[in-house]
Amino acid sequence: MEHKKLFSYAFCAYLSLFAVNADNVRQDFPYGYPETNREKLLINSDWKFIIGNENDPYFKKDFDDSKWENVCVPHTLELTSIKLNGYNEDKTQPTFMRKIGWYRKNIHVDGSGKKVFLEFEGAHQITTLWVNGKEVGIHKTGGYTPFIFDITDYVTPNADNQITLKVDNRKSEVTPPDPGPFDYIKFSGLYRDVYLVETDKLHITNNIESMNSGVTITTPSVDYVNGNATIDIRTEVVNETNRPQKATLVQRVVDADGDVVLKLTQTAVIAPNMRYRFCQTGGIEDDVRFWDLDSPYLYKVNTVLYDESGKAIDVVDNRLGLRKVEYDPETGFRLNGKNIELIGFNRHQHYAYIGDAMPNSLHYKDMKQLKQLGMNCVRTAHYPQDDEIIKACDELGLLVYEEAPTWISISQKNEWYENAVQAARVMVRNHKNSPSVIIWGAGINHRGPVPEMQFAIKQEDPTRLTSSQSSRWTGWQCSGWTDIFGNMNYGPGIWDRHEPLLAMEGNYGPEAIAPYKRDPMMPGMISWTAHAYYTFHDFGGGDEKTRLGALDAFRYPKSDSIYWYPAEFVKKPYIHVVNPWDGKRQDIVIYSNAPKIEVLVNGKSYGMYKPSDNLKYDGLDHAPYIISGIPYEAGELKVKGFYDGAYIEEKCVFTPQKAYKLNLIADTYDMDFKADGNDIMVVHAEVLDKNGMRLKDYKGEIKFTVKGDAEVIGDKVNIEANPVKIRRGNGSALIRAGRKSGKIEITATSKSLKSASVNVETVKANTDCMLANAYPIYDKETVLMDMGAEGQLLQFGWTPWIIKDSKEASVSVRAAQLNDLVAGNTPPSSEKSEIVSNGTQGVYNFTIRTVSGEGLIRSLGEMNVIGKDGFVYGDGILCLDKDGLYLELKNLPAGEYSLMTYHHAPGSNTNSMDPNLERLKKESIHKLPYSKTICISVNDKIVNEGLTVSAGKECQYNNPTTAVIKFKVEDNSDTVTIKFKSTDRNSGIWLNGFELERFL
Repeated sequence: MEHKKLFSYAFCAYLSLFAVNADNVRQDFPYGYPETNREKLLINSDWKFIIGNENDPYFKKDFDDSKWENVCVPHTLELTSIKLNGYNEDKTQPTFMRKIGWYRKNIHVDGSGKKVFLEFEGAHQITTLWVNGKEVGIHKTGGYTPFIFDITDYVTPNADNQITLKVDNRKSEVTPPDPGPFDYIKFSGLYRDVYLVETDKLHITNNIESMNSGVTITTPSVDYVNGNATIDIRTEVVNETNRPQKATLVQRVVDADGDVVLKLTQTAVIAPNMRYRFCQTGGIEDDVRFWDLDSPYLYKVNTVLYDESGKAIDVVDNRLGLRKVEYDPETGFRLNGKNIELIGFNRHQHYAYIGDAMPNSLHYKDMKQLKQLGMNCVRTAHYPQDDEIIKACDELGLLVYEEAPTWISISQKNEWYENAVQAARVMVRNHKNSPSVIIWGAGINHRGPVPEMQFAIKQEDPTRLTSSQSSRWTGWQCSGWTDIFGNMNYGPGIWDRHEPLLAMEGNYGPEAIAPYKRDPMMPGMISWTAHAYYTFHDFGGGDEKTRLGALDAFRYPKSDSIYWYPAEFVKKPYIHVVNPWDGKRQDIVIYSNAPKIEVLVNGKSYGMYKPSDNLKYDGLDHAPYIISGIPYEAGELKVKGFYDGAYIEEKCVFTPQKAYKLNLIADTYDMDFKADGNDIMVVHAEVLDKNGMRLKDYKGEIKFTVKGDAEVIGDKVNIEANPVKIRRGNGSALIRAGRKSGKIEITATSKSLKSASVNVETVKANTDCMLANAYPIYDKETVLMDMGAEGQLLQFGWTPWIIKDSKEASVSVRAAQLNDLVAGNTPPSSEKSEIVSNGTQGVYNFTIRTVSGEGLIRSLGEMNVIGKDGFVYGDGILCLDKDGLYLELKNLPAGEYSLMTYHHAPGSNTNSMDPNLERLKKESIHKLPYSKTICISVNDKIVNEGLTVSAGKECQYNNPTTAVIKFKVEDNSDTVTIKFKSTDRNSGIWLNGFELERFL
């Protein structure tokens, strides 16, 4: 990435003399992702599993588990049919899934002298750990938040160690959301990822350990108007040795191309067995990219810890999205200055058959699907969800309302309250650095705000908004302590418009969304729910025990209303005909974003139509088309969409005929199907007629078969997963990958229908998280040189080169690490510099002189030129020599370089209040004639013959002239000589300063 000024009047020279090319800089000289003592392995595979009892002796090291089932994580205690395996219980879920799962695995721990941790993203719901037969501890906060066990004192280094988990999902009186009731199934098992982590004894702590642990990133100011942002990074480091440790912490903010755009360094001595919090603040003001819904730009914050020898010993990464969220009591939400309406869905993490035990790919697919439908937000109902959900929202541009695990009940037991508040704290610690999260739920569903949660969340994160979760049928609540009035708005209620109303639950479809789009006091509708979810609540008969959902438990469209959202919220031509063309309905309902449509039946046009003007749709940009009066005629119904008067899009539907074939869809879009033993891909088999119409009323079953290293989930148990009953013209299956990568073939068959097959490829999985998450980092060291006379206006991070009138001047400068001084840090000592840059930091020699050896170089002090970085081009030197000016760069370390030079003729912007008035009256340099265009050569090779020099007293809207030269130095004995020569009759050459970057 280049400084943004480089591309205005900039000129780029590529020097054949040094055989350099801009692309080669990246290939030949990257600063790679650092190797440290931190190791992080995903250990989801090769677990032994059995359902047992509380007092079983399975934790004993020598226990024989050879007859146990072999499983991979994520794992549920048992697979679940769409009928909930025949259970029919009340909403406290007294027996379903209320079992104890035992898990055992051998892990290899590498070296001695290191810290060793087991990190769990989640397990239902009380987890006890033994290592080598010794109990390590118990986690009982709940099943929806992550937890860590320090197993350092229990493992044998350089050996295999036996670990045992008791995952107890029995009903608890003190673990929310128990003891219930709750309107969702609390599933079971070791259902989220597990990691083995090894670190140095001097290491960065984990975010969830305490309020100040790990890395906390905030943006105290984000200026989306002028394009800058201040970034504050607080990092806790622990020294678990018995002696003081001198440590240096380096923060690199890295853009999407791998370029370091901000570097912060700090050194501290940490006492034995103590923790120290580094506090580092800096900013970015050039080429700033903001995170928003349409362009969710993400930086990486690469945090590296160095010991006193200069060795990198620890590294962690976080994402950074620069965005500003504002909430106005009259207009609702603004993101980066733009008003936004929150339109999205609530999401339960349930999936057909596997319950909560979803691999990361399915979590990502859920968010991708919502984004494709046009949503911009999601609420995690009613508990913190998998890390992959938040990562996906960061990447896709979805805003998140996340809440702690509750539903309605509030226990009178103090331990329940303590666990509820602790779960809220861990939720915040875990996801506080994600730009997608904008609201924390600081209440209990249906009941409104809970002061203890509000205060705890605000203590953990004072930067984000909080919301309540009120409802009219359990006692009307106001927003109370929280920032936002969040309400379950399913119908009439009490609201006196004293504050905005955010519907954190409600209906979906065009009629439900319209009031929110037309009323600025109603800033969003997060509808209930995205997917059908398992529950012991209001089944109303039928053969499915999943409830509601715009999409079913397999993520296949369930409601016609879901097809309206792309018409309203996706910016591309779209037409969807809702009801089948079968003559059973008088009205034709069409969703489209076309301003006008034409309807044709068997080629005959019935005219042009506009969207419905029914008042219930007032506020929508694209109300549905509701067309009556078109006579039914079997055959083809065609809809043409006209945009700006031109016919662009069309959709054809046909009168349904006899069922003919299956259409098999393998949802591999934007997904690598990993051969890790537990990745899952969903397939949908649609029942179609010969015209490709899906037959929603078709009755029957579909059988799935697989060739290759994969299986149909549910094949081996009686959960009616294969064959599967056809619902809404579709039958779905989950395909689990094996451990061997390669081709798999999936076939769907059904009686009397033409079968369908599809081929997919599985790819090799990577369990080394440090390697999998590594990325190239292109670091650089920088010299920022401001040239001029005494009295020039200086800026932090820039080196002043004060030059007296003469024929020649020289200076030696130690290169500053990027933004060290800009960030307000102390200039690095030589010792720190070696630590930070591994001995690469250079001492550079610069010389300017007249080419003829005659002539004169005159210098000018500050002239108050208006504009960004005016301190550079508001002063400088004017070389008066018929042959021009030399800039010589000597003693450059080998490497790739980029040099940007400033060429601006300052004009006086002085007024009577200027303290330099008397001095400026005596100055005449800025009034001397100067060359309007200059020629630049490097080592006698011309690289530009006509660079136009900017001039005047302001560059507020037009950047000054700059020239960019890239070159490569093979040996530090090389001298790079740059010559600036006039191309018109005037001999004056302006040079105000330069920026020299060396890529590390």
